[in-house]
Amino acid sequence: MGKYFILYFGGMIAVASCNNTPKEKENPNLLSTSLVNNPRSALGTDTAVLNALANMSFKDTVYDFGTIKQGEVVSHEYDFTNTGKSPLLISNAAGSCGCTVADFPREPVQPGKTGTIKVQFSSAGKEGHQEKSVTLTTNSTRGLHILFIKGEVK
Repeated sequence: MGKYFILYFGGMIAVASCNNTPKEKENPNLLSTSLVNNPRSALGTDTAVLNALANMSFKDTVYDFGTIKQGEVVSHEYDFTNTGKSPLLISNAAGSCGCTVADFPREPVQPGKTGTIKVQFSSAGKEGHQEKSVTLTTNSTRGLHILFIKGEVK
C-alpha cells in the first residue's frame, strides 16, 4: 500500500506543477519580455560599444553593366562613406570567382570620410546572364558587406 501511495502522491505533484506554467509558455508564438529588456546584443556587445564602431554606407551596392561582348572587361566604382565614429578598416575583398576582383583602400578611412572600391569583371569564357559578388571584410558594425555586379554576356 505504501508504494501505491508514494506513486499516487508523486503523480499528483507532477500534474499540479504542470498547471503552473507561465503564460508565455502557453502560447509558443509569444517572446519572453526578458528578451526585450536585454541591454546586450547576441554577441554580448554593449550598445554603446556598437555605436562607437565604424559604419560603412554605400551609395549603391548593385551595378548592372548591361550587355557586353564576351571577352570584355567591365569595371565599376562603389563609393562609400564611413558614417561611424571609428576609423574604418577593410581587411579583405573576395570575389565570388576568379573573374571578379576588387581594389580597395588599404589605409583606414576616417569617420566622415569617403572611399572607393573598384570592382572589375572579366567576361572571358562567360556567356549569358552573369551575377557576381565581392564580399568585404571590415571592422564596421555589420562586419561583412557584399557588392554585386551583373549583366548579360553575348
